[in-house]
Amino acid sequence: MAEQGLICWGCSRPTGLTGGIARNDQCPHCLTDLRTCRGCRYFDPSVRWQCKETIDTPVPNKEKANFCDWFQVRMAVKGPGGIQSVDASKDERKKRFDDLFND
Repeated sequence: MAEQGLICWGCSRPTGLTGGIARNDQCPHCLTDLRTCRGCRYFDPSVRWQCKETIDTPVPNKEKANFCDWFQVRMAVKGPGGIQSVDASKDERKKRFDDLFND
């Protein structure tokens, strides 16, 4: 059975949180800060300043808690096939799958 909810970006284990998180919330397993760029649905290492949103200045440490106004929890499902983000639409997931086979 797949577990839903916030998956810790640090240890990849379910945190038990399913809603919003406070700035000082940490993973109960590894004590990693959860309200970070790395735990945000807009985090993307391939874009400018590693954020899909139009932020004015870069966040220097993507692994520490911050006060970013754009922050939204990246929800995921952990199941037998591994961890998969549930933020992506069906079309985005299909495109990522198809991209695996493009040469």
